[in-house]
Amino acid sequence: MIQLLFTLVLAEMAVILILMFRTPVRKLVIMGLERSKQGRGPLVAKTVAGTMMVLFSSTVYSVMKIRKRSTEAGMLNPTDEVLMARRHLEASLVGFSLFLALMIDRLHYYIQELNLLRMGLVMERLRS
Repeated sequence: MIQLLFTLVLAEMAVILILMFRTPVRKLVIMGLERSKQGRGPLVAKTVAGTMMVLFSSTVYSVMKIRKRSTEAGMLNPTDEVLMARRHLEASLVGFSLFLALMIDRLHYYIQELNLLRMGLVMERLRS
């Protein structure tokens, strides 16, 4: 699970870097994002995001339960320590992944708006 989350975070970071700089690959990524936002794409994205939020909540709840158990016992045993570290890593990766997905969405939106403004300025200059 953690390897999958690391892969997801790295892929999202790569997409953000591609969107930040004007390269030929950027047009392909923007076209892919536009196609994913058509039809059933938004519904699938919201479902995946909701599932990840439930996973995030469950992981945070598990961390809180381990922490409560350690305060009741007065010390943290090695097994709980390993479980807590793993849960913290999972929670941080899921949260960071959700944040990066939101950044990708906003970057795509801003790039679209910028292109519309540029096209409007070009059309206005052609009329003059």
